[in-house]
Amino acid sequence: MPPARGTPPALLIGLPSLAAILAALASLFIGPAGIPVADSLAALSGHGDPIVRAILFELRLPRVALGLLVGAMLGAGGASLQGYLRNPLAEPSVLGASNAAALGAVVALYFGLAQAHPMALPLLAILAALAALAPLLGLAGRSESPLGLILAGIAVATLAGAGISLALNLSPNPFAAMEIMSWLLGSLEDRTPQHVWLAAPCIAVGLALLLWDGRALDALTLGEDSARTLGIDLRRVRVRMLIGLAVGVGGAVAVSGAIGFVGLIVPHLVRPFTDRRPSSVLIPSTIAGAALLTAADVAVRLIPTNAPLKLGVVTAFLGVPVFVFHLLRERRLW
Repeated sequence: MPPARGTPPALLIGLPSLAAILAALASLFIGPAGIPVADSLAALSGHGDPIVRAILFELRLPRVALGLLVGAMLGAGGASLQGYLRNPLAEPSVLGASNAAALGAVVALYFGLAQAHPMALPLLAILAALAALAPLLGLAGRSESPLGLILAGIAVATLAGAGISLALNLSPNPFAAMEIMSWLLGSLEDRTPQHVWLAAPCIAVGLALLLWDGRALDALTLGEDSARTLGIDLRRVRVRMLIGLAVGVGGAVAVSGAIGFVGLIVPHLVRPFTDRRPSSVLIPSTIAGAALLTAADVAVRLIPTNAPLKLGVVTAFLGVPVFVFHLLRERRLW
């Protein structure tokens, strides 16, 4: 299928935005507690049953906000990395940001810090993602080639994965291991407004840094030498991207757990409707990521299961077939 060069930008932004709004409304009104729409609207206006207001403002609204924020960050991270690395398989976990953040959270769970203070887990996840930035830059060396960055990211991701496996292996009891595994599966359940206030600034900074370099990503499609000829400072682009991913993905993983495939498949869903320039994929992928993750979180609540279904499991089942389909269909168009 040829690129849809004639797709109007307003439509390219408008349709994902509409999908995100509908998914957010569905997430707000769907839940274990059956609340009539009229009661929900009364509670949102500041009236109605105090219990209904507590459910909406303390449980559902934070969940909706985090679904949109985390999905937007993962979508933008995948689109920017695929543009920078010129690799359709790239996503935040390629550079180890997701794995490092997960390791920080596992440390909080393993040593009981999460029970001591509810904010210990997200804070350690963010700090671990930031700590992974320094060795990543060091391992990448002086090379400006994306290959050096990929290899450094694989090293950091492998080390973080080994740390997580060690924590599971040495868990003092099966309940600790179950808690760690449950968090690693990813979820937005039982999140509070404090989680939103913690993640939102990190994600805002991450998105701003990633969306900054759209022109540079377009230039990189011509090759690194051509990009330098056009005045692109590749080192600054790399530093901004690494910091954006570390801060943004760290904040996202901190509150949602490890959620995969969103950053991988969203750019592939968006790209056929653009002129395939990386800059034209960034903002639509950001919005589409928010819509996809929020819709997946609604599906978690609608699918009947005996045990609580985890969000990361749903995104994996959604992501694999969609990604394989687009990979086979459009591999010659990348």
